[in-house]
Amino acid sequence: MCRNVRHIVLLFLLTFALLCACQRHDTDLVETRRATSLPTTIASPELSAIDSLMWRQPDSALACLIPYFDTCCRDAKFCVSTTTEYNRHYANLLLSELLYKNDYSQTNRPALLQAVTYFDSLVRQIPPFKGGRGDSKTASNPTPNPNLSFLTARAHYINGVGYYENDSIVPACAEYLKALEVMESHFGEKELIGKRARFMTYTYNRLGDMFSDQYMMESSIVCYEKALVYCIIEPTSPQGISNIYTRLGVQYDKLGNKDKMRDSYEQAIKSLPSGDNLGYRDLVVSKALGDYQLGLGLDNSLNAIRQILVQADDDDERSSRYLVIGAIFAEEKMYDSALFYLEPLFEVKENIAAKMPAAECLQIIYDSIGDNEKLDKCRLFLASKKKSEAQNKALVSQLDDLFKSFTNQTLKNDAEKAREKSIRKTILVIVPIAVIVALVILIMVKLKNKKLLEEQQEDADRKLEESEQQHRMEQAAISGRLKRSNQEVRELKDQIKQLDDLAAKTETASSFNEEPICRLIMERVHEGQFKSKIDCEIYKSYALDKQQLLDLRVAADRHFSQFTLRLRKAYPKLTNIDIDYCCLYLLNLTHADVSALMQRAYNTVIERDSKIQKIIGSGKPLPVLLMDIAQNTSSI
Repeated sequence: MCRNVRHIVLLFLLTFALLCACQRHDTDLVETRRATSLPTTIASPELSAIDSLMWRQPDSALACLIPYFDTCCRDAKFCVSTTTEYNRHYANLLLSELLYKNDYSQTNRPALLQAVTYFDSLVRQIPPFKGGRGDSKTASNPTPNPNLSFLTARAHYINGVGYYENDSIVPACAEYLKALEVMESHFGEKELIGKRARFMTYTYNRLGDMFSDQYMMESSIVCYEKALVYCIIEPTSPQGISNIYTRLGVQYDKLGNKDKMRDSYEQAIKSLPSGDNLGYRDLVVSKALGDYQLGLGLDNSLNAIRQILVQADDDDERSSRYLVIGAIFAEEKMYDSALFYLEPLFEVKENIAAKMPAAECLQIIYDSIGDNEKLDKCRLFLASKKKSEAQNKALVSQLDDLFKSFTNQTLKNDAEKAREKSIRKTILVIVPIAVIVALVILIMVKLKNKKLLEEQQEDADRKLEESEQQHRMEQAAISGRLKRSNQEVRELKDQIKQLDDLAAKTETASSFNEEPICRLIMERVHEGQFKSKIDCEIYKSYALDKQQLLDLRVAADRHFSQFTLRLRKAYPKLTNIDIDYCCLYLLNLTHADVSALMQRAYNTVIERDSKIQKIIGSGKPLPVLLMDIAQNTSSI
C-alpha cells in the first residue's frame, strides 16, 4: 500500500509541475522572441523628450523637432538625419503628429508610410495580450515593449489623418480601426491610462465624427460612448467630456430620440468648467430646442434662445440663433415670423453652414404658402449642394462593413481569451482534484480490506472464548458496548459543539464583500465575463434567484446599518427591484454584469440606472453614490 501511495503522490507532483510549466510557456516565449528577434528599439533621449512635450505643448515640441530635419526643397519635404533606423522613423512619426496638432498639412507623407510599415514589422513579432476583460499584466509579466506597440498604433492613427486630408474616407477609417486593434490586442484594460487613454479618446472621437458625417448614427454613438469611457479616465481637455456629451446629443437628435438628446445636453452643460464661452451658449440653445420638441413650452424655449442671442459675439453666432428661432416658428406654422429670421440667412452667400438648413426650412414654407418662384430657387440651391445618393450609400456601406468587421473581431477575440482562460482554470482545478480523489479511493479501499481482516480475526477469537466462558464474555461484551456507546455519544456531542462554535464564528463575515452571497456573485461575474453586446439570455445560467437577492439585501443591511431600510425611508419611490439593483451596485458591478445577473436587457439596465439617479438626485456614478450612502449613515 505504501508503494502505491508513493506512486500516486509522485504522479500528482509531476502533473502539477507540468501545469506550471505550460502556464509559464507563453511568458517565456514572449521574452525569448523579444530578446532574439527585435532590432534595437531604443529612442534617443532628445526624441523621447520631444514626444513628452508634444502632449502638453505641441507648438513648442514642433520647434524643438525641426532641427532634426534638413529642408530638401521648397515644397517643405523633409529628410531626417538621425543616427538609427528606429529613430529616423520615430522622428518622422513625431513630425506628422506635430504638423497635425499645429493645424498644418501632412508634408512628409512618403516617409510616414515607410514608418508605418517599419513599426508594423516590429510589432507583429510581439504576441498579443491573452488576458480577459479587466485583466492586466502584472509586474512579472508586463506588456513586451509597450512603447513600440503604442508608437505603431499612433502611426496608423496619423496615417488615417493623412488619408482623411486627401478625402479618402474608407482608408482613413481602416487606419483608425487598425490603431484601436493594436492598442486593444497589446494592452490590458488597466494599462489603458494616461496618454494611452487620451489616444483611445482621440481615435474613437475621429471615428464617431466620420460616422456622423455619413449619418451612421448608431455606429457613431458606439464610438462616442467608448471615447467617453477613456476621457473620464484621462480627460483630453477641461471641455473634453462636455464635447463628447454634445456629440452624443447630436446623434440622438438625428435618431429622433429627444429624451436622450436632452439628457446628453444636460450632462454636457454640467461637465463644462465655465459658462462664459460659445460652447456653453450652443448647448443652452440646443437644450432649449430639445425642450420645445418635447413639448415643454414654446415661450420658455424662445426666451432662453433670445437671452443667448443677446450674448452673441459675431454674425456667425447670431445666424445660428436666427436659424433655430426661424425653425421653431416654421414648426408652429407662424410663417411670417419664420421668414423674418430665415430669408436673410438664405441670402447670405458666405455662410453656407446656415444657408443649407435655412433653405430646407424655406422650401417647406414656400410650398405651403404657394410662392413657387422662391420655392424653385431653394430647390435649385439644395440640388446643387446635395451629394450623389448612390455614391454616399456606397461609402456608408464600406464604412459599415469595416466597423462591423472590427466589432465582430473584437467580440471574437474577447470570447477566445475567455475560453482559453476558462480551459486553463479548469485544467488547473480538475487534474489535481482527480489525482487526490484517486489517492483517497485507494487509501479507503486498503483501509476497508484491513478492517475486514481484523473483524474476521476478532470473530474467530470471540467464538473460541465463548465456548469456554460464554456468560462472562457476554457480560464483558455488553459492558464494552455500553462504554463504546457512551463514548460515541460524548464524541457526537463534542462534534455538535464544535460545529455550533464554527457556525457562530462564521455567521457574520468580516466585510460585505466577504459575505457568501457576495463571493458567489463575484465568482459568477469573473467566470461569465459578461458583454453588453451579447443578449442577456445567453447568460441565463448565471442569473440570481429570489432567495439569493434576499440574501444580498440581508448582507447589505448587516454591514451598512440597515442600508435598504434607510433607502426606502429616504426615497419611497424606489421599488423592490430598484433596491436589488442598488445592492448589486455596492459590489461595483458594470451594467453588463447587472444585465446578466438580473436577466434584463442592457438598455433596460441603463434606463433603470438613470431612473435611480433621478430619484436620488445626484450626478455621481451610481456605484460611487450608493457606496457613499451605505458608508455614511447621516447622508440620507
